[in-house]
Amino acid sequence: MVKLQVNGQDQQFDGDPSMPLLWYLRDELGLTGTKFGCGIAACGACTIHLDGEAVRSCVTPVSAAEGLTVTTIEGLHPDGNHPVQKAWRTLGVAQCGYCQTGQIMQAVALLNQTPEPTDEDIDATMWGNICRCGTYTRIRTAIKQAAQEA
Repeated sequence: MVKLQVNGQDQQFDGDPSMPLLWYLRDELGLTGTKFGCGIAACGACTIHLDGEAVRSCVTPVSAAEGLTVTTIEGLHPDGNHPVQKAWRTLGVAQCGYCQTGQIMQAVALLNQTPEPTDEDIDATMWGNICRCGTYTRIRTAIKQAAQEA
């Protein structure tokens, strides 16, 4: 049995410990904000935090979360008002929106480690999160705005 904490709630999983964390979150816990994109950790749509670090949940087994804290988009702020989420809304970052939860989770991890990121910091951290709509300029602007608010 795998014991972990998800968005502040103690959880346990009795299934296959090699199952991707993404499927546990979506199918077992009903936390559908985390998206399936590529299944090989190449697009970033499934990005969550594992003890505060951004990880790709599509290739992270449930067993890797044993005893750790998992945060999904649903757990960032109870009302969706984390500074990054607010900046995303204010600036209208999302176009189709599919990748945005992964983008937001990656951006929050960046700001937790680098509170005043440069363009280079943002590019280096966000490069693995793909946006098919090409909202990269708005993403960068929103990260900078969130950094000023935080």
